[in-house]
Amino acid sequence: MKLGIVGLPNVGKSTLFNAITKAGAEAANYPFCTIEPNVGVVTVPDERLKVLHEMYNSKKTVYTTIEFYDIAGLVKGASKGEGLGNKFLGHIREVAAIVHVVRCFEDPNVVHVDGKIDPLSDIETINMELILSDMEILERRIQKTTKNLKGDKSLQKELDLLKKIADFLGSGRSARAMELTEEEDEFVKSLDLLSYKPVIYAANVSEDEAGADSENEYVKAVREFAATEGSDVVVICAKIEAEISELDEEEKAMFLEELGIDESGLDKLVKASYHLLDLISFLTAGEPEVRAWTITRGTKAPGAAGKIHTDFEKGFIRAETIAYDKLIECGGNLATAKEKGLIRSEGKDYEVKDGDVMHFLFNV
Repeated sequence: MKLGIVGLPNVGKSTLFNAITKAGAEAANYPFCTIEPNVGVVTVPDERLKVLHEMYNSKKTVYTTIEFYDIAGLVKGASKGEGLGNKFLGHIREVAAIVHVVRCFEDPNVVHVDGKIDPLSDIETINMELILSDMEILERRIQKTTKNLKGDKSLQKELDLLKKIADFLGSGRSARAMELTEEEDEFVKSLDLLSYKPVIYAANVSEDEAGADSENEYVKAVREFAATEGSDVVVICAKIEAEISELDEEEKAMFLEELGIDESGLDKLVKASYHLLDLISFLTAGEPEVRAWTITRGTKAPGAAGKIHTDFEKGFIRAETIAYDKLIECGGNLATAKEKGLIRSEGKDYEVKDGDVMHFLFNV
């Protein structure tokens, strides 16, 4: 899974990226210090794998991963080449979702590119640049489809939809706010429009406001806006994330507890991205390896098997499945689980559930 981190300069974007990936991207108090997109790969925290690892004394544990792309701070006019320009927008066309870092803290020592703290104005600036960049793509696609329509009248439906999207974007609204049919949705996804990608707004607050129950007026405004387009919001403090990134797990837990913070920013982002993209994880476990595999909710057993190897999907016979909690109740003993009837034999139509521990039988 790939997530692109965007935001205006000096909103805490690169500081957050550094913290969650420990990649050491430069973070400076001036615009455009991020020239090329920094890429960091992080493991998705999953306590279930630790338990299974100890239970089976596994030789290897493989967590699922997320790639974070830190994009240079965008400014008004980026789609037309202002600042570092449109080339940086191209870096995030292939990501699954966008993490939009929004400044929700006051600090006279950190300059704001527009000279004032106004998260809704910041969001509007970034969204408009994404919309304008999308409109350029749509214009080219409309011209091409119009030309091809002369020889293929079946393209009329596609052309009508392209114009419908262009008109919507022309009104200043992001494509993700459109109401589309399932068929239209699939087509729009294929266009890789930036303004159609799911968004997580990361409201970056000060250290004083990072507690679990703390919420300032800036954050409330971001939540209200996010609700209008079905986006998620996580509240983080990039400065604290930078501090805890240097600690081990035990120290991190104590530090967060002292601050009244229930979970780290990375944990929040992972949960929000899984929720937004409707993702779940199934598990495979044994002495050689325990591993988490990420799939879309509703994926059927053969499709899940295909995540491991295409041969598993092609020659799928059945899946032996047990819920993680039930396996733990049996102490990881599969013989006991079988005696209790907890291991199920599932066929091709079974929809895999989060936490299913699976063993696939196949024949190629």
